[in-house]
Amino acid sequence: MSNYPHPIIAREGWPFLAAALAASMVVHGFWGFWWALPFWLATLFIVQFFRDPPRAIPQDPKAVLSPADGRIVAVERAQDPYLNRDALKMSVFMNVFNAHSNRSPVDGEIRNTWYHAGKFINAVMSKASLENERAALWIKTPCGADVTCVQVAGLIARRILCYAQTGQKLTRGQRFGFIRFGSRVDVYLPPAAVPRASIGDKVYATESVLALLP
Repeated sequence: MSNYPHPIIAREGWPFLAAALAASMVVHGFWGFWWALPFWLATLFIVQFFRDPPRAIPQDPKAVLSPADGRIVAVERAQDPYLNRDALKMSVFMNVFNAHSNRSPVDGEIRNTWYHAGKFINAVMSKASLENERAALWIKTPCGADVTCVQVAGLIARRILCYAQTGQKLTRGQRFGFIRFGSRVDVYLPPAAVPRASIGDKVYATESVLALLP
């Protein structure tokens, strides 16, 4: 749960990378390069999927940072199903070519966590927010704002990893979880928050500003 520095390949990927590398080397050694080529390509895919590069952290205390790499698929007024309030909802969709490490969008204390088992429909669809497997964090910022950050599984993603616990304090950009193989992260903000990203924008975890808190 510490900030950088940490290995540039996420620890969640080490077993996959070790297995792929071993298989590639064995096939290459016994049958040659061309037979091993699909295995080497799979190894390269695993390296790019589990990459976890360092990011520069914007210092504006009111900035809500993107919790994930991907594309904005929702900027809308919605009901926060966890805190039962009106909210500004912003959603980031991650495809299999995005980095999948999830990072805290704000500084704050985790007041509660939730986990819901569910379906695995395409995470780009709006109903995925309420029907898919998901894990949610309620973060209270130092200025008293409530931010709900929700990891949502997708059509291919079948494993949500969330390491944050109630009572823990997160700093902006701090790594708190990982979702394997394509997914979505929803952020519910106070209604008065001002969006700084639009639908279709490409965003990067920690570096991109989604919105400004009131």
